[in-house]
Amino acid sequence: MEKRRIAVIFGGCSSEHEISRLSAKCVVENISKEKYDVILVGIDKAGRWFLTDSSTEDIASGAWEQNPNNRVAFLSPDRSVRGLVVMNGCGACETVKLDLVFPVLHGKNGEDGTIQGLFQMAGIPFVGCGTSASAVCMDKAIAHTLLTGARIKQANYLWFFACNYSGEGIEKIKRKVEARLGYPVFVKPANAGSSVGVSKVEREEDLDTAVSKAAREDSKVVIEECIVGQEVECAVMGNDVPKSSIVGEIAPSADFYDYDDKYKNGTSQLYIPAHLAPEVSEELRHTAERAYRLLGCTGLARVDFFVRGGTEVLLNELNTLPGFTSISMYPKLWEACGVPIPDLLDQLIQLAFEKEGRM
Repeated sequence: MEKRRIAVIFGGCSSEHEISRLSAKCVVENISKEKYDVILVGIDKAGRWFLTDSSTEDIASGAWEQNPNNRVAFLSPDRSVRGLVVMNGCGACETVKLDLVFPVLHGKNGEDGTIQGLFQMAGIPFVGCGTSASAVCMDKAIAHTLLTGARIKQANYLWFFACNYSGEGIEKIKRKVEARLGYPVFVKPANAGSSVGVSKVEREEDLDTAVSKAAREDSKVVIEECIVGQEVECAVMGNDVPKSSIVGEIAPSADFYDYDDKYKNGTSQLYIPAHLAPEVSEELRHTAERAYRLLGCTGLARVDFFVRGGTEVLLNELNTLPGFTSISMYPKLWEACGVPIPDLLDQLIQLAFEKEGRM
């Protein structure tokens, strides 16, 4: 049987550029070379696309950018091309047909619906959520609002446009925080991933600095009450009928599960399964699947929760392209369910092909 050609895209204009490279290393090393012809497309921090033949070690380290064999390439939105346009120097170019794209991209310009829109315009199947679901889940203000409308329990929150945090608006927002949430609170950019731009604020005097930090990442700021409880996660996979994994628990080594804790230190304790009563785990898994369908997710997502007092389930957020590094929870949860990474990747690819007729 002829192999299908898959482009793995990594890097990107995102604060999670480095993590994307680590995830790409894991994906490329575990994807079936017997079934798929894998080509690599790297996007540097300046947003330039290159077709590369770099090793996975060079991808992970960033050394791939110095590969002399790199060729400028970009995905054409023209459906008659259905693939990459690759520059060969001297103004000449060629097209490389693609059967599927696996975007191993996190955060802005990779997980927020922007590149998914390009894939849909190009008519090329791709792994993961579509344009609208990616955008909705990435924007915490929108996701919180929709989940509230569906009566899915979350931490208390408020959100505002960063430009409104000035003049009289500052005191108005501070009064709302005090009245609705109390301290401590978490201050977050509405659109950012992996805890980038997030601060824990213990007192009102520190709110200005935290809002400024969040506003550097996005034009909207979300403030959430601080939940004292277990941090747990559930992996979800599927299209019309999603299925959820067993639940995993995180014991952060930092004050909260921040960027370094997730990807650099590797010092957080992961418990699979989580320390939860069976009925609480079942409620959590049901809620994860319900939120997944409500927000229009397809392919995959990791759904993060807090559990307060051992029984109260509070949804935190959905991540539509979760990390695939050696310490990432999404593949670990499926491995614990008897689905090793190569099989998981194959299932995600098949789910992407299933959606092809809807594009």
